[in-house]
Amino acid sequence: MVWNILHNTFGMTDDMIMDRVFRAFDKDNDSYVSVKEWIEGLSIFLRGTLDEKIKYCFDVYDLNGDGYISQEEMFHMLKNSLIRQPTEEDPDEGIKDLVEITLKKMAVRDENLLLEAFGTCLPDAKSILAFEQHAFQDTLEC
Repeated sequence: MVWNILHNTFGMTDDMIMDRVFRAFDKDNDSYVSVKEWIEGLSIFLRGTLDEKIKYCFDVYDLNGDGYISQEEMFHMLKNSLIRQPTEEDPDEGIKDLVEITLKKMAVRDENLLLEAFGTCLPDAKSILAFEQHAFQDTLEC
């Protein structure tokens, strides 16, 4: 269910990002998203404060869960999320440069776009509105 919503409603297509979002929702790491985890996750995903979204994105990008995002983790996330040009001789070099730039500029509060520097793990405003209209349609009709 979670995968279908992430893909169909929010347009996420990267399996790695969807897996990491699922894991960010699954707080007890039991490989299931309970109703409570779903509601709490959606609350941040759709309407979270900047601090909540920073924490959420950090959890998505911290691949090994050690509380740090290493250069290797950044590289891995960027490698999976960037579109490669067939003419590039060594696309990994460009990704390494981007990781270096990102590390130097890691000021998320000043530059909110850095929240999604490693791949889109937050929905855009249009997707949020569409989801909320669909999800709460039955409630409004009562």
